Amino acid sequence: MGSAELLLIAGLLLIGIAVYLAVSTLLNESNKPQQLTWGEEGGPDKSKGGFIEFSRPLVHRLTLKWALKIKNPSYRRQVERKILTAGQERVLNVDEFIGLQILWGAFMPGLFIVVNFALELGYPPWLLVAMAILGFYFPHIHCNTERKKRYQSVIVDLPFFIDILALSTEAGLDFIGAINKVVEKAKASVLADELGKVLRDIKLGQSRADALRAMADRLDMTEVTSFVAMIIDSDATGGSIGQVLKDQSAQMRMTRFTRAEKAGARASQQILLPLVLFILPAVLIMVMGPIIIQFLGQGG
Repeated sequence: MGSAELLLIAGLLLIGIAVYLAVSTLLNESNKPQQLTWGEEGGPDKSKGGFIEFSRPLVHRLTLKWALKIKNPSYRRQVERKILTAGQERVLNVDEFIGLQILWGAFMPGLFIVVNFALELGYPPWLLVAMAILGFYFPHIHCNTERKKRYQSVIVDLPFFIDILALSTEAGLDFIGAINKVVEKAKASVLADELGKVLRDIKLGQSRADALRAMADRLDMTEVTSFVAMIIDSDATGGSIGQVLKDQSAQMRMTRFTRAEKAGARASQQILLPLVLFILPAVLIMVMGPIIIQFLGQGG
């Protein structure tokens, strides 16, 4: 038996084991495997995407024990930071993130082997390593995607929220009362949820400055960090929070306008290539085609 047949058999075994464990886990009504690393918190929240929910049972059954053996403090802090800024702290924890890396880092090469030999595609062996790397980075890709979604949501809502905070403080509310009013009236969004967490942290005993800094750490955005720094500085110096909020709102709108101008400039540059390759030749054919046909007909 050659090496190709052995690789095919190994890949089929991996896929068979994965399918069996997935089916047996989904049919099992017990929630204990999902609570192995969440302690008394009642288990994780359900992910909005299918990637985590499909993979979590397999992680707890196959790779969690290996993930728990990875004790590198620096890497664990890096993963924890990535989960936090992606807003996934109630969906994933560090152990599950590492377990996902191990699971998909092994599953993707096995799937590649099966598909490559079953369909006789003849892909080179180095793609096996590439698939392993891709599977290993799947959780990173997921968190980066979620972080970008959060950024887009916050960057759109932030000027409006600051305007409402400024109006509320000018109407006589203190800053915490203004935040509470915004959270009550605003639609569900990333920024509204984060401000709600600020209120919760303050009720639990944190100072206003610490609660705002925690929000800035979770969002990890220059605009939010600047906003929080100005609020904390205003508290320290005794300045008017209402005026600070109005100035910050004007700055945010100017920044958003500048960003829109840059995006428009980039779009005009990006459309130039398809314009030259596809639209311009079609226009030339429509304009010059009848002339060329008439000229050839006269020459004949």
